[in-house]
Amino acid sequence: MKLRFALIAATVLTIPLVARAQPVDGVYVGLGAGYNYLQDTKIKSHDSIPGVAGSKLSGNGGFAGLVNVGYGFGNGLRVELEGNYRQDDMTLKNSSGYGGGGRVESYGAFVNGLFDFDIGAGWIYPYVGVGIGYEGVNLSGGKVYANGTTNGLYLKNDTKGVPAGQGIVGAAFPIDDVPGLSLTAEYRFIGAFENPKYSGTGYPGGTHASAKLDDMYTHEALIGLRYAFGVTPEAPPPPAPVPAPVAAPAPAPARTYLVFFDWDRADLSARARQIISEAAQNVARVQVTRIEVAGHADRSGTPAYNQKLSLRRAQTVAAELVRLGVAQNEIDIEAFGDTHPLVPTAAGVREPQNRRVEIVLK
Repeated sequence: MKLRFALIAATVLTIPLVARAQPVDGVYVGLGAGYNYLQDTKIKSHDSIPGVAGSKLSGNGGFAGLVNVGYGFGNGLRVELEGNYRQDDMTLKNSSGYGGGGRVESYGAFVNGLFDFDIGAGWIYPYVGVGIGYEGVNLSGGKVYANGTTNGLYLKNDTKGVPAGQGIVGAAFPIDDVPGLSLTAEYRFIGAFENPKYSGTGYPGGTHASAKLDDMYTHEALIGLRYAFGVTPEAPPPPAPVPAPVAAPAPAPARTYLVFFDWDRADLSARARQIISEAAQNVARVQVTRIEVAGHADRSGTPAYNQKLSLRRAQTVAAELVRLGVAQNEIDIEAFGDTHPLVPTAAGVREPQNRRVEIVLK
């Protein structure tokens, strides 16, 4: 039991707290299929049947499949409900002079919590997770017999329910031609928290007997597909602006300055300080009645997070203007989050031109 919890806890501790998440925002569905291996499983008999004590069933590998439906919170965290099936044909091991085996099939339902990472590659997004659930473990053809005889333990075909947990390590590979669709590759480790007990008959004598399957640990390697709903194709770039016709001289128009920021940052670069300085100098040269400072963000985060980030950017620029001699009461600060992009993009896309503060002298 301690080993099972330790392995699942180790999976959780592999989440780096400084990693940046690639958001799945909203409902998604997925499916997977692959190879299942049930590692050596002890047979524990409580009826002193010859040849049973110390025997193990050794897995030969088999099929595994699953389907899931989940929800992403837009910050890397996901929760999902999973249904799965796996099977493995087992043969007897470490029992001199005895043969036997059986087929083990599991039908399960898990609730999983996962976290996605953005490592900056663009084509791969790793993730880790843990799950807890319940499995029906079916044993068919289970037997341990002395070679050349019918003496031994013969278990009934039966299904027993046990609570179980799992650790998940995987990666998603976006398919660019279909927005929202990703190829997935996963490794899963599943451990039962209880030992299923099966009744049967012992020979010679035909007496009632029973046995438990102990230390049931399963390894899976799966390939699958995941589809996130509501992901739209990336918008095409805006058309080139049409040159404005030459007009008669008019009163000086509003002066606009754009200050750009690095991704997920609100501090000023050297170039940003230079642009703010130019704006501050022109406040004294242009007849100004109001100075608007408006913050913006791209769509790589959630709307709530982007709103706060755009406000921090606007406040940083306003503070620099005040430091350069502009009166505080002449400055109006606004924050638009990701609602006023210069370049329209799909959700989750990093666009440098949308990470900005606009200074408008009016």
